[in-house]
Amino acid sequence: MTENALIEAARVSKAWPFQEAQKLLKRFPQGKPDGAPVLFETGYGPSGLPHIGTFQEVLRTTLVRRAYEALTGGAPTRLVAFSDDMDGLRKVPDNIPNADVLAANLGKPLSRIPDPFGTHESFAHHNNAMLREFLDRFGFDYEFVSASDRYNSGAFDAALARVLECNQAILDVMLPTLREERRRTYSPVLPVSPTTGVVLQVPVEVVDAKTGLIRFTDEDGTVVEQSAFGGKAKLQWKVDWAMRWFALGVDYEMCGKDLTDSVTQSGKIVQVLGGRKPEGLIYELFLDENGEKISKSKGNGLTIDQWLTYGTEESLGFYLFREPKSAKQLHAGVIPKAVDEYWQFRGNLAGQALDKQLGNPTWHLLRANGGGEGAGDTVPVTFSLLLNLVGVLGADATAEQVWSYLGNYVAEASPEAHPDLAEMVRAALATNRDFIAPTLHRRAPTENEAAALKDLDTQLASLDGASAEDLQNIVYEIGKNEAYGFENLRDWFKALYETLLGSPQGPRMGSFIALYGVPETRLLIAEALAA
Repeated sequence: MTENALIEAARVSKAWPFQEAQKLLKRFPQGKPDGAPVLFETGYGPSGLPHIGTFQEVLRTTLVRRAYEALTGGAPTRLVAFSDDMDGLRKVPDNIPNADVLAANLGKPLSRIPDPFGTHESFAHHNNAMLREFLDRFGFDYEFVSASDRYNSGAFDAALARVLECNQAILDVMLPTLREERRRTYSPVLPVSPTTGVVLQVPVEVVDAKTGLIRFTDEDGTVVEQSAFGGKAKLQWKVDWAMRWFALGVDYEMCGKDLTDSVTQSGKIVQVLGGRKPEGLIYELFLDENGEKISKSKGNGLTIDQWLTYGTEESLGFYLFREPKSAKQLHAGVIPKAVDEYWQFRGNLAGQALDKQLGNPTWHLLRANGGGEGAGDTVPVTFSLLLNLVGVLGADATAEQVWSYLGNYVAEASPEAHPDLAEMVRAALATNRDFIAPTLHRRAPTENEAAALKDLDTQLASLDGASAEDLQNIVYEIGKNEAYGFENLRDWFKALYETLLGSPQGPRMGSFIALYGVPETRLLIAEALAA
């Protein structure tokens, strides 16, 4: 594949990362002026720990970044992970140690509140460290930028002066969007109280925009004049977002549907400042298994650690890649399919035409934080088949047991020889322990089902070294035998799953028998017939 061929295919690709990258190509038809890198940004509020939404936004932004690089033949790019740690703490998060420390500092910038964990300079420093560790864990290429560092060092002072100069114009944008009560106290600038250190929501008078001098009434009723520069003030959220775009020169930033209004108002404000609204994608939010919006307070979502317990990192990326503008359920039940579909798409990748490759999620995922190696790789056993195997072995199944059975089916069956399969074995054992084993129930076969099972047992007894395909053919022929009264093959397979595996659905039986072993399968049949 030549670079020109890739560029041509990328420019007509319907894959959403390329569609997003096309927006940047239209923004800079001749490339960014002076060869400057296109700046991608993701935002993070460090009032809590990184979560699956954080991963989703950084991953998806990275996919667009890589698509833009492919589209332009390698134009320079940067990705900034921005922490809004000058934000005032509004409420004490759940499950935080020493919550009284946070309660005593409500309203103060997150970077000026003691760390309740006792390990870092402040609560924000602790959570920022967790964010960076989180992003590094997945190999993201990014630059970390802290709002507090920018405000405190004066790096934002010039942009703040511009906000003060445009104070009335910004009010003209924002006030019509607010309730009457909120309008009375609204100010684009939020001063930090010189007495309490709290970020104040009070009316502010701009005395001198150039020097940053503002006037306001402190919490104790004292009229204060102080500079807004050097970390003595921050901006309201929508104004702050616009100022950040303006100060950093952000070209692309995506966000969730819940920030649609913020995108609109911040886009107007950045134009007032003399900047340009970045390109971006507004993605749909996650739903729980009941189709309800995920809420941190309800705890009805799925954490990234939970996904990585019951699935794999690649499957998470695959699930997040698909249809970002459609709401998706996020619960443990979606993981097995995502694991198997990832490997199916990856296995198909190498043999596809270029245009099909660019529409294959794994083409993008393999390039997110690497060089794209691994196209066409497969695993010898599907995740669904592993789940059926460990389901039969029971809740106390061990990795050693699973690998001993895999020896029936896989050459060089060991974690060292098959590291990707080893991750799947680990996830399958956890899924079985917590979700599958407690629900399995093998029912007794009916009279005609028992006759068919006896026939299967007889035929298995005479086999010597049959392949999975041969075993599957035997199962098929028995199910098609009119003597056993199955209306269709689906009824026969359902009977096998329910009587032998204790589940209403299951794997390709020939593959299962080959993996589990013929003698072991005959034992399952004997147990079913004795039930």
